[in-house]
Amino acid sequence: MAAANLLGLDAQGMERFFAGIGEKPFRARQVLKWIHRRGAADFESMTDIARDLRAKLAAAARVEPPAVVGEGTAADGTRKWLLKVDGANAVEAVFIPEEGRGTLCVSSQAGCTLDCEFCSTGKQGFSRNLSAAEIIGQLWLANSALGFHAGGARAVSNVVFMGMGEPMLNLEAVIPAARLMIDDNGYGLSRRRVTVSTSGVVPGMDRLAAECPVALAVSLHAPDDELRDRLVPINRKYPIRELLAACERYLERAPRDFITFEYVMLDGVNDSGAHAQSLLGIAARVRCKFNLIPFNPFPGTRLRRSPPERIRRFAEVLQRAGLTVTTRKTRGDGIDAACGQLAGDIADRTRRARVAPIVEARA
Repeated sequence: MAAANLLGLDAQGMERFFAGIGEKPFRARQVLKWIHRRGAADFESMTDIARDLRAKLAAAARVEPPAVVGEGTAADGTRKWLLKVDGANAVEAVFIPEEGRGTLCVSSQAGCTLDCEFCSTGKQGFSRNLSAAEIIGQLWLANSALGFHAGGARAVSNVVFMGMGEPMLNLEAVIPAARLMIDDNGYGLSRRRVTVSTSGVVPGMDRLAAECPVALAVSLHAPDDELRDRLVPINRKYPIRELLAACERYLERAPRDFITFEYVMLDGVNDSGAHAQSLLGIAARVRCKFNLIPFNPFPGTRLRRSPPERIRRFAEVLQRAGLTVTTRKTRGDGIDAACGQLAGDIADRTRRARVAPIVEARA
C-alpha cells in the first residue's frame, strides 16, 4: 500500500488516518502542528512524538510537497515558483509582498477548462485537478522558501485561490486545503484572509458557503450577459441573474459583508462609461466592492489594456455612486506572474526554462 501523503489532510482527515493506524486523535493535532506550523517533513524531527510512533509513521506516511523546478523573482519582489506535480504537468504559485502583508496566489488545477477570453491559462487547455496536498504544498513551500519555518516572521498573511484553474470545479481538494489554512493547528489564517475566486460556478459557490465559507471573489468582467457570454463562457450556463442570486446566498455565511467583483479592463471592450453605469445596477443588488484589473497581455491575444486615464474615469463613475473601488497594481508581469498570465508551458513544462532568469531586471 502506498504511503499516505499527510500534507493534504485536514483535521478530520488526519484523525481518520491516525484512527486507522490505531492511534489517538490528539496525535493528529500534534502532527498537524509539526507539518504546517513548523514546516516539518521528517517524522524523526517531531521530537514530542514517541520513537515507536515515529517509526510507524515513517513506514505508513510521508510529507511530500510538489517539487520546485523553476523560480523567478521580479524587481518588485514578486516571486513565482514552477512546481512539478507529475511527469507531465507543472503549476505556478506567486508570492506578492506588500507593506503590512504578503499574499500567496495558489493554483487549484493544472490548466483550466473555462477558456476566458482574456486569460492565458485558459488558452493552454486543461490537464487535471490538483490534490489537496498539491494545493496546500504551495503554501508549505512558500513559507519554507520565505523563511517562516526557519523562525522568521510569517511571510504569508493572505492566500488567494486565483492561480491556475477554477477552484469551484475542484472543491474535493480546495475545501480541505482551505480548512488547513484557517485551522489553528495548521496555518491559523482568518477566514477573511483566505479568498476563493470563481468565474461563476454557481453550485460550487453554494457548496463552499455550506462547508467552508471564506472570502469570495467573483470574476465578473462584464455588466451584461451578451458581453459576459463572450468574455467568460461559463456565463452561458450560469447567467448573471443566477450568479447574483448565488452571491446573495453566499453573503449569508461569508466572513465579509461584501463580495469582491473582479473586473479586467479591456480597451474598447468593457471599459466605457456606459459599462460602468450598468455595473451600478449589479451593485444595487449585491453588497460588493470592485477590483479593477489592468489587462496583462500574452502572446496570441488581440486584446489590449485600457489606458490609465480611462481606468481612472471608470473607477470614478463607481466611486461617485458610493462604491468601494480598487485598481490592482500590476505586479510580477516581468516574470509572467501577473493576473491572467499563469499559463505554464503546455509541452514538457517541467523542463522548459520559461521562468528563467532567476532575477528579472524589469519592474
